[in-house]
Amino acid sequence: MDSILAMAQVNPHVGHLEGNLEKVLDAAGRARAAGAGLVVFPELVLTGYPPEDLLHKPLFLERLAEIEQVLHRQLGALGIDAVYGSVRREGGVLVNAGVAVQAGQESGYAAKWRLPNYGVFDERRYFTPGDRVRLFHHQGLPFGITICEDIWHGDGPMAALAAAGATWIVNLNASPYRAGKRVDRRRVVAQRVAENPLPVIYLNQVGGQDELVFDGASFAMDARGGIVTACPAFREDLRLLRLTGDAAGVQPRALEADPLPEPDPPGGEREIWEALCLGLRDYVTKNGFSGVVLGLSGGIDSALTAVICADALGPERVEAVMMPSRFTSQDSLDDAADGARRLGIRLSEIPIGRLFEIFRAELAGEFRGRGEDVTEENLQPRIRATLLMALSNKKGSLLVTTGNKSEMSVGYATLYGDMAGGFSVLKDVFKTTVYRLAEARNAWAVAAGQTPPVPQRVIDKAPTAELKPNQKDTDSLPPYSLLDRILHLYVEREMGLKEIMAQGIDRETAARVIRMVDRSEYKRRQACPGVRITQRAFGKDRRYPITNGFRVI
Repeated sequence: MDSILAMAQVNPHVGHLEGNLEKVLDAAGRARAAGAGLVVFPELVLTGYPPEDLLHKPLFLERLAEIEQVLHRQLGALGIDAVYGSVRREGGVLVNAGVAVQAGQESGYAAKWRLPNYGVFDERRYFTPGDRVRLFHHQGLPFGITICEDIWHGDGPMAALAAAGATWIVNLNASPYRAGKRVDRRRVVAQRVAENPLPVIYLNQVGGQDELVFDGASFAMDARGGIVTACPAFREDLRLLRLTGDAAGVQPRALEADPLPEPDPPGGEREIWEALCLGLRDYVTKNGFSGVVLGLSGGIDSALTAVICADALGPERVEAVMMPSRFTSQDSLDDAADGARRLGIRLSEIPIGRLFEIFRAELAGEFRGRGEDVTEENLQPRIRATLLMALSNKKGSLLVTTGNKSEMSVGYATLYGDMAGGFSVLKDVFKTTVYRLAEARNAWAVAAGQTPPVPQRVIDKAPTAELKPNQKDTDSLPPYSLLDRILHLYVEREMGLKEIMAQGIDRETAARVIRMVDRSEYKRRQACPGVRITQRAFGKDRRYPITNGFRVI
C-alpha cells in the first residue's frame, strides 16, 4: 500500500445538516486536490456533537439519511473514499456509527462499543452499544474503525480488531476539552498501541457547542507509539500523511515538513485562553448574534471578560456599559474607561442612581419598619441587568455575564442581577485563575510590543462589588486563594469536611464554605451556560438536587 490520507479536523454545527455537508464536501475536495485517496472525519460530523434529543425527531433522522445520499454521490464524483461519523439504525435501535464510503458507495459501518454515560456524556439515552468486529479495506489492506470512548478501554474493540487482522486503526472522536486533556488522550492511545502494535489515526472535532469546547488536536501515532503528525488545537485543519506497508505492517508518515505542534502545559494559560475564546466565538456566531454586550465595572472579572470578547470576536463586535451608582468609585470609572480604550471597544455610561431611588421609593411602603440590608444591595445589579437586557434585545447582541466560578460556587452573585444574561465566559474559571489569565494576557501583549489590555491597577486593587460604602469581597468571603483551594477540594474532588481539614484548612472556614456551596444550588440551576474548562464544571458535569435533605456537616 502507498496512499495519501487526509485528516479533516472540522468544526461542525449541531443540527445544521446542510452546513455540515457543505463543510465535509469542501474538506474532501481539498483533500482530493492535494492527492489524498482517503479522507477521515470526526465522530457524528454530519449531526454535530452532541445532537442530544434531535435524535428523537424522526424528521431529523430522515433528513440526515437524505444528506448522506448526497454526500456519497459527491464523494464518488470527487474520486475520494471517506470515513466519517454518523447514525445508523440497527435492529430497531440507533447506533453511533463510523461509516466507510468507497467509490461513492457505503461499504459498511462500525458501531461504537463503549457509550460514555458520565460527566458531560449521555449517550445511553440515544444509542445502543455495538459488539461486532468489522474490517474495512483500503488499497487491499484491512483496517478497523473505533469511535472515541472505544479506545479508552483495553478490552474494547481495538484488541478484537487486531486479533481479526486489522493492520491500522481509525479512531473518530468528539472529545471535549478540559485542561490537560490532550496529554491524557495521547497517553491512552499509546497504551492501546503498546497492547496492540497498530498505527492509530486519532481524529477529533474542533469548535464550541453550548458549554462544551472541542479542541481538535488530532494526531497520527505509529505502531511504536510515536507521534507522526498532529493538527493544531482550537482551529480547523486538513493534515496529510502517507500510509505505506503491507499485511505485515503499515507505517504512517507525515508529508509536511512543519514541526509537530507542541501542546501547552496541562492547564496552561494559553490553552485555557484559546478554549474560552473559541467557546464564546462559536456560541455567538452559531446562534446568530451580532456581537456581545457586557457590563464593565472597573473590576478584574469584567475587564478580563471584555478582553476575551475582543480577542474572540474583534473589538467592533463588543459593546461595554458602565452603570455607576453613588457607591461607584472614581477609580472604577477611570479603570473601566482605560480598559475599554486599550481594547478599542465602545463604552457607554448609563447611571443607575435615579432608577435606584425610584425603586426604593416605590418599595418604601412594603419595606416600612425593616432596616436596609442585602435587599437594597441586590436592587442595583437587578437594575443593571434590566438595562443590559434591553440593549441586548434592541441590538440583537448577546449579553455576556462576568461572574467567575468562585462566586457561582458560593452564591456570591445576584439572581436576576449580575447572573442574568445569555452566556458566561468565566463560569468555570476560579478567581485565582482569572488573575493568572489577566497577567498572562498582559505578558503576551508586552512580548508582542503591544499595550497590555488589562490595566495593572485593576489587577492590583482589592475586589469589590461596590454595592455599599467601603465594601470588599473579603467582607463576605475568605481570601480567594483560600476559597479556591477549598472549592477545588469540595466541588471538583468531592472531599468531605474531615478530608478538607486534613489538608491543613481550619474547620470553621471549611464548614462555612461548604454550607455556602450547598445552599446556592438553586442559583446555579438558573445560571446561563458557560465555557467548560475543568473536569467538574457546574451544569452537565455536576448535578445536585435543589431540594436536598442531605447535609455534609
